[in-house]
Amino acid sequence: MKMKALPLVERVNAMPFVEFMREYIDPEMLRITIPSKTQSRRQEEENKDQKEEKDRGRQRDPITADSSTADDTITYTIDVHCPATISQEDFEACFKLIEITSSADYRNSSIGWSPRKKKDEMRLPPMRYLLLRPPHQEKRDGMPIAGFLSFMVTYEDNRQVLYCYEIHLLPTHQGRGLGQKLMAIFEEIGCRIGLEKGMLTVFRSNQPAIRFYSRLGFGVDEYSPTPRVMRNGTIKEPDYLILSKDFLTR
Repeated sequence: MKMKALPLVERVNAMPFVEFMREYIDPEMLRITIPSKTQSRRQEEENKDQKEEKDRGRQRDPITADSSTADDTITYTIDVHCPATISQEDFEACFKLIEITSSADYRNSSIGWSPRKKKDEMRLPPMRYLLLRPPHQEKRDGMPIAGFLSFMVTYEDNRQVLYCYEIHLLPTHQGRGLGQKLMAIFEEIGCRIGLEKGMLTVFRSNQPAIRFYSRLGFGVDEYSPTPRVMRNGTIKEPDYLILSKDFLTR
């Protein structure tokens, strides 16, 4: 008797990790090249000079307009792990990043902050990690990673989705487009698997994050919690929003 094939979510989560890597992770996805800080500052100054010269009615010399070289870029690498393969050092670095960037939001919400519960969640077998490694000259704060994104193939309201559980960067690596590139890899993996949409949870108090996700095309999901009217007539807003982005129309 022919056995019935597992549904997509269960099939992906039952895969050996090496098979998951082979099926859905292109090695080309695991390198992020960005302008160096020096080049970024030079570009800002160049743009300012061009604007000033344009305002004065002068045309910049095209020969000297672009002085960038290959040395003006730096490359980050990405390691992909599951709870069974991530080292204890990297696991603790991920937890420390969450603690640094989000524990205050948890404490100020109805959810509360529990290191034990967060670590238990981080160790769920289907969880996957994108660990962002900085080049040697960019290492800071004694941390082995510059940031990370964690995700899981799962169901949400009976939809097959890729859920982004965490995305965090060290402050010294923020503002350089790295978060956007990590989210692009997240989306690419979801599309390669064939999932319906990407989802994530964000605290309402974290307005910069909400604006960041909005720029990437994420909107409030139809199942995001709505305000509640209390007995005394006051309206209580939920602590968080659920955002989503459709992969099927990507």
